Amino acid sequence: MRPGGLRMSNERVTATRRISTGLALVALASSLAGCVTASTNVATAPTRAAGNVQTSSVAVARRMALRDSSGARSTPRSIEGVASYYWQGKRVASGARFNPNGLTAAHRTLPFGTRIRVSDPKTQRSVIVTINDRGPFVRGRVLDLSLGAARALGLESRGLGRVHAEVL
Repeated sequence: MRPGGLRMSNERVTATRRISTGLALVALASSLAGCVTASTNVATAPTRAAGNVQTSSVAVARRMALRDSSGARSTPRSIEGVASYYWQGKRVASGARFNPNGLTAAHRTLPFGTRIRVSDPKTQRSVIVTINDRGPFVRGRVLDLSLGAARALGLESRGLGRVHAEVL
Protein backbone atom coordinates (compact mmCIF):
# COMPACT_ATOMS: atom_id res chain seq x y z
CA MET A 1 0.00 0.00 0.00
CA ARG A 2 1.13 3.47 -0.79
CA PRO A 3 0.69 6.28 1.68
CA GLY A 4 -2.84 7.52 1.55
CA GLY A 5 -4.25 4.06 0.91
CA LEU A 6 -3.75 4.01 -2.88
CA ARG A 7 -2.39 0.90 -4.53
CA MET A 8 -0.09 1.00 -7.56
CA SER A 9 -0.76 -1.48 -10.30
CA ASN A 10 1.91 -4.06 -11.15
CA GLU A 11 2.38 -2.47 -14.56
CA ARG A 12 3.16 0.87 -12.99
CA VAL A 13 5.62 -0.69 -10.50
CA THR A 14 7.38 -2.51 -13.32
CA ALA A 15 7.56 0.67 -15.43
CA THR A 16 8.93 2.69 -12.49
CA ARG A 17 11.59 0.05 -11.84
CA ARG A 18 12.58 0.03 -15.50
CA ILE A 19 12.89 3.80 -15.58
CA SER A 20 14.94 3.96 -12.38
CA THR A 21 17.15 1.10 -13.60
CA GLY A 22 17.62 2.88 -16.94
CA LEU A 23 18.53 6.14 -15.21
CA ALA A 24 21.02 4.32 -13.01
CA LEU A 25 22.61 2.73 -16.09
CA VAL A 26 22.79 6.11 -17.84
CA ALA A 27 24.46 7.63 -14.77
CA LEU A 28 26.94 4.75 -14.60
CA ALA A 29 27.72 4.98 -18.31
CA SER A 30 28.27 8.74 -18.14
CA SER A 31 30.58 8.40 -15.15
CA LEU A 32 32.57 5.70 -16.96
CA ALA A 33 32.68 7.84 -20.07
CA GLY A 34 34.17 10.62 -17.97
CA CYS A 35 36.88 8.23 -16.77
CA VAL A 36 37.65 7.10 -20.29
CA THR A 37 37.80 10.67 -21.54
CA ALA A 38 40.13 11.67 -18.73
CA SER A 39 42.50 8.78 -19.40
CA THR A 40 42.76 9.43 -23.14
CA ASN A 41 45.27 12.18 -22.38
CA VAL A 42 47.79 9.40 -21.84
CA ALA A 43 47.38 8.39 -25.47
CA THR A 44 48.64 11.80 -26.59
CA ALA A 45 52.16 10.97 -25.42
CA PRO A 46 54.69 10.31 -28.19
CA THR A 47 54.30 6.85 -29.62
CA ARG A 48 57.00 4.56 -30.93
CA ALA A 49 57.53 4.43 -34.63
CA ALA A 50 56.64 1.06 -36.07
CA GLY A 51 60.21 0.49 -37.24
CA ASN A 52 61.62 0.80 -33.71
CA VAL A 53 59.44 -1.86 -32.14
CA GLN A 54 61.31 -5.11 -31.63
CA THR A 55 59.72 -8.31 -32.74
CA SER A 56 59.07 -10.76 -29.97
CA SER A 57 61.72 -13.24 -31.13
CA VAL A 58 64.42 -10.55 -31.12
CA ALA A 59 63.35 -9.30 -27.70
CA VAL A 60 63.34 -12.83 -26.30
CA ALA A 61 66.80 -13.51 -27.76
CA ARG A 62 68.18 -10.36 -26.13
CA ARG A 63 66.67 -11.24 -22.77
CA MET A 64 68.02 -14.77 -22.99
CA ALA A 65 71.49 -13.44 -23.83
CA LEU A 66 71.46 -11.54 -20.54
CA ARG A 67 70.81 -14.71 -18.52
CA ASP A 68 73.58 -16.90 -17.19
CA SER A 69 73.47 -20.71 -17.03
CA SER A 70 71.47 -20.69 -13.78
CA GLY A 71 68.69 -18.67 -15.42
CA ALA A 72 69.35 -15.53 -13.37
CA ARG A 73 69.72 -12.25 -15.20
CA SER A 74 73.29 -11.10 -15.55
CA THR A 75 74.65 -7.67 -16.33
CA PRO A 76 76.16 -6.96 -19.73
CA ARG A 77 79.96 -7.10 -19.73
CA SER A 78 80.47 -4.47 -22.43
CA ILE A 79 78.42 -1.59 -23.77
CA GLU A 80 78.88 0.33 -27.01
CA GLY A 81 76.97 3.34 -28.20
CA VAL A 82 76.47 7.06 -27.83
CA ALA A 83 77.08 8.77 -24.50
CA SER A 84 76.08 12.24 -23.41
CA TYR A 85 76.71 14.18 -20.23
CA TYR A 86 74.70 16.20 -17.74
CA TRP A 87 75.65 18.76 -15.14
CA GLN A 88 72.42 19.78 -13.45
CA GLY A 89 70.48 18.11 -10.69
CA LYS A 90 70.21 17.87 -6.93
CA ARG A 91 69.78 14.16 -6.31
CA VAL A 92 70.38 11.04 -8.34
CA ALA A 93 68.27 7.88 -8.44
CA SER A 94 70.45 6.14 -5.84
CA GLY A 95 69.56 8.91 -3.37
CA ALA A 96 73.02 10.50 -3.30
CA ARG A 97 73.63 14.17 -3.87
CA PHE A 98 74.63 14.87 -7.48
CA ASN A 99 78.24 16.00 -7.92
CA PRO A 100 78.74 17.34 -11.45
CA ASN A 101 82.53 17.09 -11.11
CA GLY A 102 82.45 13.50 -9.87
CA LEU A 103 83.27 10.47 -11.98
CA THR A 104 79.77 9.01 -12.13
CA ALA A 105 77.33 7.90 -14.81
CA ALA A 106 73.72 6.93 -15.39
CA HIS A 107 72.67 3.65 -17.01
CA ARG A 108 69.21 2.15 -17.46
CA THR A 109 69.81 -1.30 -15.96
CA LEU A 110 73.25 -1.67 -14.36
CA PRO A 111 73.07 -1.89 -10.56
CA PHE A 112 74.04 1.15 -8.50
CA GLY A 113 77.68 1.03 -7.45
CA THR A 114 78.80 -0.84 -10.57
CA ARG A 115 82.15 0.45 -11.78
CA ILE A 116 82.74 0.61 -15.52
CA ARG A 117 85.66 1.73 -17.67
CA VAL A 118 84.41 4.10 -20.35
CA SER A 119 86.72 4.79 -23.27
CA ASP A 120 86.40 7.11 -26.23
CA PRO A 121 87.97 5.61 -29.37
CA LYS A 122 88.20 9.06 -30.97
CA THR A 123 90.35 10.63 -28.24
CA GLN A 124 91.93 7.39 -26.96
CA ARG A 125 91.02 8.43 -23.39
CA SER A 126 89.34 6.32 -20.75
CA VAL A 127 87.91 6.88 -17.29
CA ILE A 128 86.48 4.63 -14.57
CA VAL A 129 83.03 5.76 -13.43
CA THR A 130 80.50 4.50 -10.89
CA ILE A 131 76.84 4.00 -11.82
CA ASN A 132 74.68 6.03 -9.42
CA ASP A 133 71.75 7.19 -11.54
CA ARG A 134 69.16 5.97 -14.07
CA GLY A 135 69.08 7.13 -17.65
CA PRO A 136 69.67 8.23 -20.32
CA PHE A 137 66.10 8.79 -21.34
CA VAL A 138 66.89 9.69 -24.94
CA ARG A 139 66.55 6.93 -27.51
CA GLY A 140 69.85 5.79 -28.97
CA ARG A 141 72.04 6.73 -26.00
CA VAL A 142 73.60 4.18 -23.66
CA LEU A 143 75.21 6.31 -20.92
CA ASP A 144 74.79 9.71 -19.31
CA LEU A 145 78.11 10.80 -17.87
CA SER A 146 78.67 13.44 -15.22
CA LEU A 147 80.44 16.60 -16.36
CA GLY A 148 83.67 15.48 -14.68
CA ALA A 149 83.66 12.17 -16.55
CA ALA A 150 82.86 13.93 -19.84
CA ARG A 151 85.80 16.28 -19.29
CA ALA A 152 88.10 13.35 -18.60
CA LEU A 153 87.04 11.75 -21.90
CA GLY A 154 87.09 14.96 -23.91
CA LEU A 155 83.35 14.88 -24.62
CA GLU A 156 82.57 18.23 -23.04
CA SER A 157 83.00 20.30 -26.18
CA ARG A 158 81.21 17.78 -28.44
CA GLY A 159 78.32 17.02 -26.09
CA LEU A 160 77.89 13.51 -27.51
CA GLY A 161 80.30 10.81 -28.50
CA ARG A 162 80.58 7.12 -29.30
CA VAL A 163 82.03 5.20 -26.37
CA HIS A 164 82.97 1.69 -25.40
CA ALA A 165 82.33 0.69 -21.78
CA GLU A 166 83.20 -2.51 -19.96
CA VAL A 167 82.05 -3.60 -16.53
CA LEU A 168 84.90 -4.03 -14.07
